[in-house]
Amino acid sequence: MKRRAALLIALLVAAIAAGLFLAGILDPAEKREQAQVPIGGPFKLVDQTGRTVTEADYAGRFMLVYFGYTYCPDICPTGLATISAAYDLLTPEEQAQLVPIFITVDPERDTPEVMAGYVSLFHPALQGLSGSPQAIASAIAAYRVYARKVEDKDRASTDYLVDHSTFAYLMDRENHYLTHFPHGMLAEDMAAKIRDYLD
Repeated sequence: MKRRAALLIALLVAAIAAGLFLAGILDPAEKREQAQVPIGGPFKLVDQTGRTVTEADYAGRFMLVYFGYTYCPDICPTGLATISAAYDLLTPEEQAQLVPIFITVDPERDTPEVMAGYVSLFHPALQGLSGSPQAIASAIAAYRVYARKVEDKDRASTDYLVDHSTFAYLMDRENHYLTHFPHGMLAEDMAAKIRDYLD
């Protein structure tokens, strides 16, 4: 009798656990691993001055990384303006710990010279990074960014749009992902969240 009761209890516990699993309340180890997919990684690009840079050049500072392109009609200017405004809300001591970085998803048109003129419109601290299509593709993959050229037969071959994700990624001093900020976030909220991670 005791054995049967113990078996029934065990079956009941298993059934509850299975129910929670199916409901998504208990995550399997595989799902937890998928949720921890790394964002960020090594890169070798060229800044707006023509200097080759890697993630090691920014070691010791937090990076606020945004992907976009200079021909973007509205999303990128808005995003970079927000990043610039958030940066200005930080104290000089806080600013010294952070470098805002704009990486192009359109290396065909966004040469270092083009990037230099573009980032100067937003903030002197903003770093504009370009590079070869292969180097940019590697950075895009490392940061899990979506970017795709939009084909339009009514446009010239050099006049195209690029669909891309619009997150700004906050990386720690060792280029590890901390959090991200969605498009449309207020500069005040972004600055406050960044400040939570700074010393």
